[in-house]
Amino acid sequence: MESKEQFRSGFVAIIGRPNVGKSTLMNRMIGRKIAIMSDKPQTTRHKIYCVLTRDNYQVIFLDTPGIHKPKHKLGQHLVDTSLSTFGEVDLILFLVEANSFCGAGDRYILEHLAKIKTPVFLVINKVDLVPKEQLLPLIDELHSKYKFQEVIPVSALNGDNVDRLERLIAGCLPPGPKYYPDDMLTDKPEQFIMAELIREKILHLTSQEIPHSVAVIVEQLEERPNNTLYVGALIYVERDSQKGIIIGKKGQMLKNIGQLARQEIEKLLGSKIFLDIRVKVREDWRNKESYLKAFGYKDM
Repeated sequence: MESKEQFRSGFVAIIGRPNVGKSTLMNRMIGRKIAIMSDKPQTTRHKIYCVLTRDNYQVIFLDTPGIHKPKHKLGQHLVDTSLSTFGEVDLILFLVEANSFCGAGDRYILEHLAKIKTPVFLVINKVDLVPKEQLLPLIDELHSKYKFQEVIPVSALNGDNVDRLERLIAGCLPPGPKYYPDDMLTDKPEQFIMAELIREKILHLTSQEIPHSVAVIVEQLEERPNNTLYVGALIYVERDSQKGIIIGKKGQMLKNIGQLARQEIEKLLGSKIFLDIRVKVREDWRNKESYLKAFGYKDM
C-alpha cells in the first residue's frame, strides 16, 4: 500500500532593501493582495504573516519592512523588526533587484545572514527588466560574499519563475502541522488591512515627506442599514502643513484617497462600505514611543 506523503510546513521570511518588491512577491505567491505596494521606500511597516496552503504543505510567509539606515525611532523599530526574523524562520528569501548592484544595504544584510544557520535563497527580482547576461555579474558578486542554497531569478510583477520558487521552498520545509486553516490568508485582522489600503492610496497620491509622515488607524466598524458597513478611519500626520496637503484644495485630495481606498476595501470584503476618513496632527509622532505603541509599531 502506498504511504501518504508527509505534510510539510514552515515559516519563510522575505527580506531585502526597501523597494525591491518583497510585498509584490508575497502577494503573487499567495494569489491575493494582502500587503500594500508602492514605489516609495519603507512602504511595509509591519511584519505581516501570509499563508499559502497546498495539499501537501503550508508556507507561512513573513513580509518584513525593508532594511535601511534608520533616521528616526520608527525607522529603528522597522529595521529591528526585520532583523529579528532571521533566527525565527525555517528559510529566508533574500530579495535583490536584477537592475541594481550589490550596495551597502545588501552588504549590511549579508553580514547579518553570516551570523545565522538558517538556509537562504537568493531571489533576483525584476528579471524582466534586464537581459539575462546582465544577471551573471550580480550573481557572482553576491555568491562571493555568501553561499546561497539556491539562486532563483523571478519577476514578481509578471509571475515569471514564481512557480519554480514555490516548489523549491516546499522542498525545504520540514515535516510539520497545518498551523492555519485552509481558508486563512493572513494573521492580520481586516481592520488592519483596511488601514493599510488607505495608507497605500496616500503613498500613491502624495509626494515628498508626506508618505513617510502618515499613520492610518481604522477605529470604528459598524453595520448600517442596507447591508452597508461604516468604516471610520483616522489619518495621522506630523504637521499642520501636511494635514493641508492630505485634505487638499476644497477637500479634493482626501476625496480622491477615500474613493480609491473604498474601491479596494469593497473588493477585499465583497460588500459595500461607507468610508469616513478624518485627518489629525500628532507632532513628530515617529520619534515618540507613546505614539509608536498606539499606532501598532511598538512590540511588533
